[in-house]
Amino acid sequence: MAKLTSFRWSDNPEPHKARTKEIIQKHPEIRNLIGRNPYTLLVILLCVGIQVVLSYFTKDMPWWAIFVVAYLVGAFACHTLYVCVHECSHNLLFKNRTLNTISSLIANLPQVFPSSISFTKYHLKHHSFQGVEAVDADMPFRWEAKLINNAPVGKALWLLFYPVFQALRPLRLTKEIKIFDAWTVVNWIIQIVFMAAIVYFFGAKGTVYLVASFFFSIGLHPLGARWVQEHFLTHGDQETKSYYGPLNTVNLNVGYHNEHHDFPSVPWNKLPKIRKFAGHYYNTLGYHTSYTVLLFQFLFDKKISVYSRMARDNRGKKKAEKTTQAVSEQE
Repeated sequence: MAKLTSFRWSDNPEPHKARTKEIIQKHPEIRNLIGRNPYTLLVILLCVGIQVVLSYFTKDMPWWAIFVVAYLVGAFACHTLYVCVHECSHNLLFKNRTLNTISSLIANLPQVFPSSISFTKYHLKHHSFQGVEAVDADMPFRWEAKLINNAPVGKALWLLFYPVFQALRPLRLTKEIKIFDAWTVVNWIIQIVFMAAIVYFFGAKGTVYLVASFFFSIGLHPLGARWVQEHFLTHGDQETKSYYGPLNTVNLNVGYHNEHHDFPSVPWNKLPKIRKFAGHYYNTLGYHTSYTVLLFQFLFDKKISVYSRMARDNRGKKKAEKTTQAVSEQE
């Protein structure tokens, strides 16, 4: 089988705005789901507390046990915090934008590296310009896809070091967004102070626990299959896939990705209701039910590689963007 050497190409704009318009016309009751969930802050505080407490207890554990706890517990808490940062980026906790920003900074604490502010900047571009390489930081670099190829070892290493690749991608958005600002500096200062405290009080093992939890949470772990689930072409040319499996319970319905892209102003706790109201739209789309199965499919299926993405130059028409702005964006 000939391996992929380029992304799939589309001349159309991203597919979600048009579907949002159609769904909202047929199911206006979905508008009632638009809002905020301030209780997400309690989830943030719980998960931050779990990670700090486990960082304390792991400081006296053998090294092998630290990685086991990080893989089986820390990765889930850290991934949930990642989802909470995502909720904050859409201002889905509070009406006040600053309160959402502060909440994201708190959620960022156990994730070791300062990222919540930059994530907010480039993630909103991902929604508006999905697949546009110059704007969408979720799209891999072409050199990244070429480097990894489709061998299992390469794809495993790509997942293991996914945070590194993800951190590099926003650098190509410098013409579209301002990378550094006052909030970015605050994000860096807070993270440096927090991690310095972890190193001082909990030592190397407590610090390694947090680092390992972070890398597992979005890397070589069933949770890492989320990056394949969301936009890899595992079902023909369908660009976005949802995950309807048990891990949505602990990870705030992050799997409802088609629903989220269609209605990004609906908070995580109400995403399943979108599918309930408009199931004839979502049940006919391809979707996944197991992150573990998808992880092994990605690693060993040579038909799937980092090139398995849809790319485009078409940013859509401003008129189309304004039509669905009320229901698809929450500034």
